[in-house]
Amino acid sequence: MSKQTQVTIAGAAGKIEALLEEGKADAPFSASAYVALICHPHPLYGGTMDNKVVSTLARIYRELGITSLRFNFRGVGASEGEHDEARGEVDDLCIVSEWLQAQYPESQLLLAGFSFGSAVVAAASERIPVAHMILIAPPVMRYSYAPQGAFACPVTLVLGGQDELVEAEAVLAWLESLDCTVETIVIPEASHFFHGQLNSLREKLATQLSAFLTVP
Repeated sequence: MSKQTQVTIAGAAGKIEALLEEGKADAPFSASAYVALICHPHPLYGGTMDNKVVSTLARIYRELGITSLRFNFRGVGASEGEHDEARGEVDDLCIVSEWLQAQYPESQLLLAGFSFGSAVVAAASERIPVAHMILIAPPVMRYSYAPQGAFACPVTLVLGGQDELVEAEAVLAWLESLDCTVETIVIPEASHFFHGQLNSLREKLATQLSAFLTVP
C-alpha cells in the first residue's frame, strides 16, 4: 500500500490543506520521472479533494508509480480563504505546483482536474510548464479553456455520454475549433460524476496515460 501524507502549504489566501500520495514501487514510472497535481470539482457544490473521481485519478497515478498531490481549494475543508470563481484558485494551484516541484525537482509535472477543477488546471497550464494534462467533464461553455486556440501541453479529455451538467456533444463540437489534437475518451454510460463507471474511467485513462508517458 502506498504512503499518504497530510501536508499544509502556504497559499495566497492562507493555508492550503493537501494530501501527498506516493506512487507504487516496482511500477512503470517508479523512477520519479513525473509528479501529478489533481484538482477537485466546484467548492460551492460539495467538491473536495476526497471526491471519488479525484480519488480515482490519484489511484491511476499511484498504480503507474507516479506520486500525486491533491488539495482543497480555498474555503474548503481546512484550506483558508474564500471561493474566488477560479481566479484565486489558479493562483493557489501555481503556488502548490511550485511547492510540489521543489520536493521533486527532477520530475516533470502532470495536471489533472475534474469539472470546475479542469478549468483551474487549464488556466494554470498557460502559466507553468506541464508535460501532460487530463480534463474530466470540462464545462467549456462556462469557463475559458485554451484562449489562444490551442492548449499549451498535450491533453487527454474525458466525457460522460450521459453527463447531465456538461453536454458531451457541445464539448466535442468545441474541440473541432481548436488548432491542436486532443486525445478524447467518451464513456457512453457515464453521468457527470461517473457513478458506477469509475472502474471504466480508471482503466481507459490508465491505458491512455501509460501509452503517452515515456518510461525513463
